[in-house]
Amino acid sequence: MYQPVTPDIAARLQQIVGEKNIIFADPEKLENYSHDEIAEKEYARLPEAVVKPNSAEEIAEIMKLANEFRIPVTPRGAGTGLSGGAVPAHGGIVLSVENMNRILEVDLENLVVVVESGVITNDINEKLKEHGLFFAGYPMSLQSCCIGGNVAENAGGGRAIKYGVTGRYILGLEVVLPDGEIVWFGGKRVKDVTGYNMVQLMVGSEGTLGILTKIIIKLLPLPKAKIDLLALFPDVETAINVVPLIMTKGGIIPTGIEFMDRLSVTTTHKYLGEKMAYPETGAVLLIELDGANQEKLLEEAMAVSELLEENGALEIYAAETPDMQEKIWRIRRNIAEAFKAIDPVQSLEDIVVPIAAIPKLLPILSELSEKYNVLIPCYGHAGDGNLHATIVKKAEDTMENWKKTLPLVLVGLYQAVYALGGTISGEHGIGHKRKAYLPLVMSSTEIELMKRIKRAFDPGGILNPGKIFDLD
Repeated sequence: MYQPVTPDIAARLQQIVGEKNIIFADPEKLENYSHDEIAEKEYARLPEAVVKPNSAEEIAEIMKLANEFRIPVTPRGAGTGLSGGAVPAHGGIVLSVENMNRILEVDLENLVVVVESGVITNDINEKLKEHGLFFAGYPMSLQSCCIGGNVAENAGGGRAIKYGVTGRYILGLEVVLPDGEIVWFGGKRVKDVTGYNMVQLMVGSEGTLGILTKIIIKLLPLPKAKIDLLALFPDVETAINVVPLIMTKGGIIPTGIEFMDRLSVTTTHKYLGEKMAYPETGAVLLIELDGANQEKLLEEAMAVSELLEENGALEIYAAETPDMQEKIWRIRRNIAEAFKAIDPVQSLEDIVVPIAAIPKLLPILSELSEKYNVLIPCYGHAGDGNLHATIVKKAEDTMENWKKTLPLVLVGLYQAVYALGGTISGEHGIGHKRKAYLPLVMSSTEIELMKRIKRAFDPGGILNPGKIFDLD
């Protein structure tokens, strides 16, 4: 059993971080740290205390104190997650890294940047612009999320085809272990096969193995040119069949390929008050290309456009300027808001399947939608098979029926995804939102191995308990 945060413990925490960096016995302020971006209130949990340390040393002292009294500690970045990973499932202490928000070094000789874990991801790229560099593995929510959360979740985004996800760019980490020891994994080295890859073990561990304090990120040259293509197709299969052809037949690796099904497109057009140019559109691809040379990129865009046309595209729109690019991205950016307008009660999923399986998945979503009387728009990253199949409550449905129905839809969805060679999360993580469904897609042996790793790092079970799986 975990112990509560008593006034005496709170006083000791205050001695570590200072009076202005602790919240205790103030439910209104604590509420801000009780949830992430998940809409469902049942996933929220009020912490007993929030601490905002300024250094790894302060975090180490907090962890030693928490171990002494067996108090759960939940690390938190910006709270923009969608799995409940930063929610204190067992109460206790929320450890927010919001004060640790410094960009410590831009090392141009080694092409890395060293940052604290509370830095907003967009701030990193804004700083790097002046040097003609960027962090390529950032997610789509880069303006609000922080880098520590990105690493903890191994966050992805729409540019993963060409650039990959966060983990590809993480070379080194300073970590405070659950017992309060401070350790460095990796460094500024591009190559390192000395022992186990502890850096990549920490990446995606969802704050269950250690608290990230400093991060070394590999950098790339900032692309100087960008072109977007919006392609309309009569059906999903025609759209998805062209995705691998862009790379195999065309010899071009796009920055990203976004997919939108008919329900997503028609609903968002209606929400924005816009008329669809091609009402017969069954699926849409939004293809992003970037590079160092505008002239060469135009040639690539023309080659991709010809390939799309040859393979069934109804219409193709090209955007070279920021204004035009924003216009063709308008539908994709507003899908979530369009369905919130229908009903804000929904479950945003981020399933992932092999790219070729997407056409097989869409009819299954339609069957689940009809069987359980819910909406399931599907959109996301066609280039890597990571789709946001969002289960949306119909406005006329009752909350009582929704709560009974949603678990059945999720089981049907996850089983179908697994049968197609996929899994239940591509970029949002498991947290406590999806942990009950983990056995649907992972063997008992795999789960037990992960539990052994968790026990080795955190024998007291105090760091972010209740996430990914429960320890027996």
